[in-house]
Amino acid sequence: MRDDPGKGGFGVVADLHEQELDSVADDDALVDDDLIDDEDATDDEDDEDDDDEDDDDEDADEDDEDEDDDEDGEADLSSLEEEGEIAADYIEGLLDIADLDGDIDMDVEGDRAVVSVVGATLDELVGEDGEVLEALQELTRLAVHRRTGVRARLMLDVGGFRARRRTELAELGRSIAEEVGRTGEPRKLRAMSPFERKIIHDAVALAGLRSESEGEEPNRRVVVFPVG
Repeated sequence: MRDDPGKGGFGVVADLHEQELDSVADDDALVDDDLIDDEDATDDEDDEDDDDEDDDDEDADEDDEDEDDDEDGEADLSSLEEEGEIAADYIEGLLDIADLDGDIDMDVEGDRAVVSVVGATLDELVGEDGEVLEALQELTRLAVHRRTGVRARLMLDVGGFRARRRTELAELGRSIAEEVGRTGEPRKLRAMSPFERKIIHDAVALAGLRSESEGEEPNRRVVVFPVG
């Protein structure tokens, strides 16, 4: 990585944050729940042709469809890899400006690119409860959008924070679900980011209970309900 002098540390990142996202007041407001669970809209079904088509034509059509699906899958993977590369370049630039050391890894998980920064002195890029990390992730998504013209859903992790947080929240979700199942009383959790709420929802669902998000950002929180 390049060794530029710069101002160093979190102050530089904060300056970039203010310049590029004047509207950022809270990390929870950066992402909405729909973005986490977005699915592509399905195509309308084609009308069936008359029964006078022969079997050879039908087999050929099926082969063409399979090839199209393969090409779409390759295109999607290529697009996600491109997002990861753009994001990695952007984060590397921020690290250089802030005079911070870190190694950058890129991967694709499901339908999103994942960029991870690993280093020994990166706590200031995470912040309390991941607040700084959420802001950096949004800045990175904006940088990718400016290059590709497509809204990015990439995930940014720093120092393994999200992996550790995911484990902690999954355990919390299981514990709360057990408590609600035992007492039969709903339980409201503290306000959380969309990333955190998603993990709680998944853990509660695995326990066989129901949960919902209520309230407005930045005070949106999960409520866990007993069965029935």
